[in-house]
Amino acid sequence: MTRIIADISVSLDGFVTGADPGPDSGLGAGGEALHTWAFSDDPGDRRVLREATARSGAVVLGRRLFDVVDGPHGWDDTTGYGAGEVGKPAFVVVTSSPPESVRLTDLDWTFVTTGLNDAVAAARQRAEAASSDRGKDLDVVLMGGGALIGSALDAGLVDELTLHLAPVVLGSGTPLFSGGSQRALAQRSVTSTSTATHLTYDVL
Repeated sequence: MTRIIADISVSLDGFVTGADPGPDSGLGAGGEALHTWAFSDDPGDRRVLREATARSGAVVLGRRLFDVVDGPHGWDDTTGYGAGEVGKPAFVVVTSSPPESVRLTDLDWTFVTTGLNDAVAAARQRAEAASSDRGKDLDVVLMGGGALIGSALDAGLVDELTLHLAPVVLGSGTPLFSGGSQRALAQRSVTSTSTATHLTYDVL
């Protein structure tokens, strides 16, 4: 069965970027520390990344995040989805205005202009098709940004929340949670490594 998984790195004080994020500095001031785990040689980190990449049938992201990853300082062969792990799922971008061109033309991009619910539905279709092709269940991964994940939680779209808690206090930036509806969670797993604490919750 295809699940909807929100998966994001966050600081100890709840930020998913540092201060002043933008196309030339997508993670803001100090925000790179949030993703140290994704490039770590720690076996626990490598396993978490490998398993997450392997289960990704389609990935949903917001337009601001797309502008960062597709921008001139964005993803390349070593820093793309999965940070070098094998796999290129379909990507679905929630946007009010699709871009005129795409730099990363080797990736499968779909731009949905009718809102988050439709984007998640489109991603689910892509993930289910990939599941059929590969003969195993694959999931939809909501990779961010923080506002997209918060909206998805508020809308009841998320089955599982995975947080990669980085040992850093950023002081300011983009908060993961900034109001919204209450949601009950059930903790399912905790993996502690030298660079992060990986937390997985079922969304009730």
